[in-house]
Amino acid sequence: MRAFVRAVSALAAVAVVGLTSASVVAATQALPGDGKTIRYAQGDSLGGNYVAAQIVMKAMKALGYDVKLSTMNTTLFFQAAAQGDEDLATDVNFPQREPGFRAVEKQAAIVGSGMIVGGGINGYVIDRKTALAYNITSLEQLKDPKIAGLFGSDGKAELISCDPGWSCGDVVDYQLDKFGLKQTVHAVRGKYEALMVDAVTRVKEGKPALFYAWSPSWATNALVPGKDVVWLPTPADALPPNVPNKGTALVKGVDGCAGGADPCRMAMSSWNFDSVANKAFIAANPAIKSLIEQVKFSVATWSQWEYAISKNGGSSTQITKLADDWLASNKPQFEQWVGTASKAR
Repeated sequence: MRAFVRAVSALAAVAVVGLTSASVVAATQALPGDGKTIRYAQGDSLGGNYVAAQIVMKAMKALGYDVKLSTMNTTLFFQAAAQGDEDLATDVNFPQREPGFRAVEKQAAIVGSGMIVGGGINGYVIDRKTALAYNITSLEQLKDPKIAGLFGSDGKAELISCDPGWSCGDVVDYQLDKFGLKQTVHAVRGKYEALMVDAVTRVKEGKPALFYAWSPSWATNALVPGKDVVWLPTPADALPPNVPNKGTALVKGVDGCAGGADPCRMAMSSWNFDSVANKAFIAANPAIKSLIEQVKFSVATWSQWEYAISKNGGSSTQITKLADDWLASNKPQFEQWVGTASKAR
């Protein structure tokens, strides 16, 4: 009996030594980010990008990095990245921000191919009820004061455009002029979110509404293309000099394109939230490069985040919860990103 006890004790001791050795090995395996801090920037326009940033931060921390998050507009980020004061941002809107990026491309680099699978779209939207009642299938039809007057008064439509300073507002102004719509359409540039609250209310009440929008966004989640609203095709590709053309504005498979047009000619070609990093930083951190190249979210997921934020104000608590909910439902995907990135050399 004593021999049996001694044997069991010896086996237990061996097991403990084995576990201890394994723990020591695991503990001594350095993570790629050990001892390093990432200066990570997010844009100053609240949306699904803030949720994505929280998820990216958790992945970077899982790789061993400390993360210092700051919020700044993209113009300031470009300057900071070029000077080596910021390392990375993952919510730079391209192609709209390309002119600013070109000024710093010697010091900064685009990493990966965008955070949104397939990218997003931009264009002009009207309520579906009015579109069907008056057979409106093109932006050009707003040249007719009778049609334009449906969305305003005295034969002139009120078009909700983008915030002052946003390049999409420059696109709207340029296209209204290019397409001969200045006489019948007035673009209203103010705080977009506030203006769109009124547009959502109007459509829900069965009243006409005309606005510029993009998807994925809270606006196209609150007013679903094909159900509540339709996209109005533009007559031709036309962009101002400060907005580079990254291909045709003809986009296939657009849900809710007026008249069922496919492809649907949008205001511009597809866009995406791309990642921009300081070149020296990204060269020295292949794990981060690998991580960013992998991270993508579906249009549906991004739209859900945008909608949730628009309804509840987008507090830091809500942003964290949205990120945690995604992580809880997508743990294998997250672990795959981190596992692959940890092996990058």
